[in-house]
This record gives sequence, C-alpha cells and structure tokens, in this order.
Amino acid sequence: MSIHRNNLDHSKSPYLQQHALNPVHWQAWNEEVLAEAIAQNKLIILSIGYSACHWCHVMESEVFEKTEAAEIMNAHFISIKVDREERPDIDEIYMRALQLMKGQGGWPLNVVCLPDGKPVWGGTYVPLDKWKEVLTELAKMYAEDTTRMRDYADQLTKGIQQSMLVSLNRSPLNIEANDLDEMFTEWSKAFDPQEGGPRRAPKFPMPVNLNFLLEYGLVHNNKEALQHLHLSLEKMGRGGIYDQIGGGFARYSVDAFWKVPHFEKMLYDNAQLVALYSKAYRAFKNPEFGNIAKETWQFLKREMLHKSGAWYSALDADTEAEEGKYYVWTLAELQKVISPKDWPIFNAYYSIDNDAHWEDGKLILLRKQSSESIAKRFKLSADELEKRNDQWRKSLLEERSLRVKPGLDNKALSSWNALMITAACEAYRAFENEDFIAVAEKTAAWILRHQCSGSQQLKHAWQDGHSHIDGLLEDYTFCIEAFIQLWQITAKEEYLSQAKIWTELVLQDFQDQKSGLFFTRSKKAVALISDGIESQDNVIPSANSAMAHNLFQLGLVYSNHAWIEQAAQNLAHLKKQMIDYGESYANWGRLALYMAHPYHEIAIVGQEAKTYQNKLQADLSPLEFIFHSEAASALGAFKSRHVAGKTLIYPCQKGACQLPYTSVSNYLKEFRK
Repeated sequence: MSIHRNNLDHSKSPYLQQHALNPVHWQAWNEEVLAEAIAQNKLIILSIGYSACHWCHVMESEVFEKTEAAEIMNAHFISIKVDREERPDIDEIYMRALQLMKGQGGWPLNVVCLPDGKPVWGGTYVPLDKWKEVLTELAKMYAEDTTRMRDYADQLTKGIQQSMLVSLNRSPLNIEANDLDEMFTEWSKAFDPQEGGPRRAPKFPMPVNLNFLLEYGLVHNNKEALQHLHLSLEKMGRGGIYDQIGGGFARYSVDAFWKVPHFEKMLYDNAQLVALYSKAYRAFKNPEFGNIAKETWQFLKREMLHKSGAWYSALDADTEAEEGKYYVWTLAELQKVISPKDWPIFNAYYSIDNDAHWEDGKLILLRKQSSESIAKRFKLSADELEKRNDQWRKSLLEERSLRVKPGLDNKALSSWNALMITAACEAYRAFENEDFIAVAEKTAAWILRHQCSGSQQLKHAWQDGHSHIDGLLEDYTFCIEAFIQLWQITAKEEYLSQAKIWTELVLQDFQDQKSGLFFTRSKKAVALISDGIESQDNVIPSANSAMAHNLFQLGLVYSNHAWIEQAAQNLAHLKKQMIDYGESYANWGRLALYMAHPYHEIAIVGQEAKTYQNKLQADLSPLEFIFHSEAASALGAFKSRHVAGKTLIYPCQKGACQLPYTSVSNYLKEFRK
C-alpha cells in the first residue's frame, strides 16, 4: 500500500474520527501500515489518546491541524493514531517506554519509533515549535546516525520487556494478618488527613484503593483506615469532581481539594464508584453515600446507556472547544433559576460565596458543609431541605440540558460493560431495587449476543452495531467477575457456567506457563515488541489481580483446589510489592485479606433463599461469599442440601460445611456475631 492520505474516516473509533480531517496523513494501527513503514524505511510517529482527553484536543488544534507540522510528519514519518481504550495492549507497552524515558507518562502519548516499532523518543503534549524541532532533529539523526538510534531503541525495548517481568516466588503463599497491617502502615504515610485520598495533586478517586481500605478496615477493625475511607468518600462526593447537579464523577481533580475537575466522565470510574459507594452505604448506613450511588447510577442510565443494554465509554471534557463549559455556572445563570426565597439556603448549601469560584467569573458547584448543618442553620427539617435540593437540581439540570452537550464516545467495551454489571449487583445488595438487576441482565445479554462468538471468544469493542478487536485479558476477567456476581444475585446457574467457560479459555489462551500469571493479550495474537503482563492495580484493578479473585471464587464454588492454589501462587509472586507499595497493589491486598483470615462460602438453600440472602447482605461482611438457590441443585455447595419446606444457611470453608442455620437471626447472632 502507499501512505498518501489520512484514512481515519474509515475508523470505528470516535477518537480516531476526530483526527480524520487533519492534514497529517494519519493511519490506523494495522499490519499493512507497519509493513509499509519497514518497506519505506521510515520512522513511525505513534500518537495515542482517547476521545474525552482535553490535552489531546489541545494538541490536535495547536499542532496536528497545522500544515507546517503536517508537512514534516508526512515527508519523513508514517503517522499512526491509536485509541488507547480500543488498544490498551499497545498503550501499555508504549506508556512503559515513555515512563522509562521520562520518568512519567500521560496522554496524548506521542512516541517516535523505528520502522520495526521500537521506540526512540517519547513525550506527551508538545507545543508546535518544539514538535517541529524534535521531529526535524530525529529525521536528521535517523538519516545520519541510524546505528546509534537502533542501539538506543534495542536497549529501551529490552528495558520495556524486563519491566513487564514479575520476580517469581516459587514458595507457597504465606500470608498473615500482620502482613496487611504492615502494608497499611506504609501506605497510610501518604494519606491526606484533611481532604482524604492521597496527599498530592492532581487527585484521582482510585476506587480500587478505597475498596481495599473499606474491607481491610472492617476485617481488622482499623479505625484509621475506616476514618480515611469515610473522609475520602465524603470529600469526593461533596467536591467539584462530583457533578452536584447531574450526578457522576469526573476523572480527577487538578487540585488537592477535589474542587476543579478535569471534566471528562469515564464509564470505568463511575461504574466502580457506584459499586464503592453502595458498599460503603452497607457498611456505614450513611444516606449521603447511598444518594451518591443512586444519583451516579441515574446519570449513567440517562447519558451512557444504549437501548441494546450496552454502555457507552465516555463524555468529553470540552464543549465548544472550552473545558468544562457544560458544567459550570455564572452567578446570573444560577439566580435566574433559583428563587430569591431559596437563594440564601442554596448559596450556603453549594458554598457559592466562598469556595465555588473558579476562573473568569465561573462557579463550580460544591459542598463544604453537611446537609444536617445547613438544615439546622436555616431551621429546616432534613426532609424539607432534601425536597428543596431535589427541586434545585431538577431545575438546574433542565436549564443545563439546553446547552450544547459534551461529545459522547459511543463505543462500548466489553470490559467496562462488565464493570457496570458488577456495579449494578453491588447497588442491588445495598438498595434491593430490581431495576439494577434488570439492567445488568440486559447488559449481560448484550455481551453474549454481540461480543461473544460461538467458540466463546470475546470481542473487545462495539461501535454502531459492529463488534471488533479480539478480546483482551481485561474483557474476559471482568466479564467472569460480572457473571459470578449475577449468579450470586439471581441464582441462574447459566451465568456461573459461562464464567467457568471463559476461565478455562483464559487458562488456555492467555496464561504464561513460567509464572502462572496472564498476558494482556492472547498468545495467538500478532506479536508486539513486548509481551504485556499487567500486575499493578491502578484506576482499574489489574486484569491479573481480578483473575486471581476469579480463580479463588470459582475454585471454591467448583471445589477446584488447583484454581485456588493458582490464585494463591500468583499472589505469592506479588506479596512483597503489595506490602511495600500497597497503593499500587490494592486489589491483590483484598485477595490477601481473604486468604489471611477465615473466608466462608455462605450457601443458602430453600424457597426463601433470596429473601435470606438479601437480609444477610444488607450489612457488608467482606469475608463472606454469599450465594443461594431456591430449588434443588446439583452444584457442589447445594448438592443434597435442599429440604422441602425449609430454608437453610450453610457456612462453608473450601467446600466443608457446618451444620445449617434455620433463620437469619440465629446466623447473625451465632455465626457472624
């Protein structure tokens, strides 16, 4: 083929389509383009971003839309655009390269590579003049000193490959409660005692980390962990990072106070935060946490749900080329909607006079006081204040809906949709609203109908009714987790069977035989410059830590001790890193918590099994894996345990069950205590 024009208008990715009119001869990543780079002996510019990325938009308008930049890029390079959400496997490798080169990363991720894909230079946002200077110098160096560039690229690629390796611990797992205390003690040094979260800016919600602190705090009765978790959830939910009018969280705040968001809203953040706030509501019975979970769910249903049951990926940070324009207010705009009678209360509730001011006369609604303190100050009942706030939010949401909306990234990803199923299951446990499960089952049906082939292999992405890109480890592992949860809630064993099928496929197609861990992409996929094994937890759990949880739980359900042992061995590989760097291994920490303490499968059998289960899970009990069956079942935990006319609760450990409890009250009094 010949690279002579921009071909991104053929792409399914909204992010790539955003660049379709650039004068740069952008190409989508594929084998033909990579082969053409080798045939023409040209350096590759690999530019990775995502549709909701503010600085990606800035670099496009300031650099990639400029003819003077395009002329250099088109003459001396083959330029490839990648949507990091479509191809996290590519992003993982080149982000690692950038971190090795510069010590940090971010998006847009711009890397210059040799024709074979090995990187030689990397950066994030680069202004036009600097971009032209860098590219001119690199083109000159490649023409005059190719050998030196190749030597550097070879060394860097070896560094990438080595950084993906995990130091193996062949000894059986030895994990104790004090290991988790040590992990927490080291991690807690980075806590922000005033604002919650980590003591730094920018601030990301990091639901994976907060989920660990919640469960660890409850199991170890660690008041410091629970206080920090409670403070973090409260500050996040009252801050500008939370959309006080429409619900839902932005990706992060640019400051240390949760005030000024980077305004894009991502499905993966909000899915996990629905689950987290639902769990926190069960633990603390704090109605504020319950409201945030339900409001975020309503935002997601309103803005991100396709009629098929698929969930869209993101809402942009920018509207009409201005960051946050859709979400911020002027004083006049607010006073137009809020009545003079209500204004003093509204002003105090959303801290208008003091903390809401941002820039250029714009206000970011946030809260600095509790509803109780505001109600007391204005001599209102809690119910009256809540009614007024509901009306304020409704009126402002209607007013805001008249504005130009942020761009919607309408691709759907199997992995992120699975996170939404898990979120719905956690919300159901907290609120017992059947709508959560109805929506979750519709999403599950979408995955099975559109994303899962007859051979049970998953696709990663879906756009306008078309599925594409072979499934990655994250797709399988989050779908397995979601279907286990759906089985727990619904007792439909077809969900559990599907989770088992995908688990066996992952073991066959993704497992690294040396470590027992799993590659990011199938071993059958076309090779990249490095294999990826993602072990660190980040904003999303690493696919490997999530897979270890799946092996552990399915091993318990199916009495498959080899799966339980594999989960333990994979945790053993990461134990030292987990203790030393808990903030980066929090989901591994949750698994360690289960393995360091007595962990029980709670099998409930009988015609009232669902009702019993709902009562048991009203409070959060992290060391219980609860499931039920109203009818007789051949599944191991239920086999020969169904007694007509009775509902029985069996506490079990690795398949060995105690005598059953005949009532929820007796179970809570005698077993859970």
